[in-house]
Amino acid sequence: MLRVAEEFHGTHTGQQRRANEDAVYARAPLFAVADGMGGAQAGELASRLAIETLAGGLDEAGRDLPMEQRLADLVQVANARIHERAQADDSAAGMGTTMTVVLVGAHDVTIAHVGDSRAYLRRDGELVRLTRDHSLVEELVEQGRLTPEEASRHPQRSVITRSVGPESRVEVDTLTTSARDGDVFLLCSDGLTTMVDEAEIARILDASGSLEAAGRALIDAANAAGGRDNISVVL
Repeated sequence: MLRVAEEFHGTHTGQQRRANEDAVYARAPLFAVADGMGGAQAGELASRLAIETLAGGLDEAGRDLPMEQRLADLVQVANARIHERAQADDSAAGMGTTMTVVLVGAHDVTIAHVGDSRAYLRRDGELVRLTRDHSLVEELVEQGRLTPEEASRHPQRSVITRSVGPESRVEVDTLTTSARDGDVFLLCSDGLTTMVDEAEIARILDASGSLEAAGRALIDAANAAGGRDNISVVL
């Protein structure tokens, strides 16, 4: 039986933004990061609506469905709420958010994902990315037109190709992975990964004596590197 032995969640505005459009959720067994986008305060609203959707938990009416489907349905509920709000409020038109959600089950960990926030697993000295970015540069890397290093510096690296809210429905990536004693799962917005490379993320995780120390060190590292965007971390 899986148990969450320790957790950390934190979010920071960064060094160059006036407002924080990220939002996090950490109430076992559900954990999530959302990175909002939109004019005025619409991005902040979109991420908040996404996270508020999780507060109700999984719909018990769907308990006979596979867990991946239940988690994807929860993201669809968030998508509908954001889309309907944007349709009703001109100042929020077109708003959206990334959404990466982790559910710790009895035997497995299930992930639902839209956008370019990320989920990682740190196990046995290896940091493995579990999600695929829905972004322009990720598509160019997959097509062989950019190297991963070039993508990390590309001027359009923040352009995403899929998000929660702009359309009435959204395609949700899902996956299930096994977990074991000592595994560390990391959820983060791109405010971390555009500032701190994966090798440094792994080093910080290994050098820290607790998840709280690791989370604060990751946020500090992103800020020290320039903090160009909001930074959110869930461990």
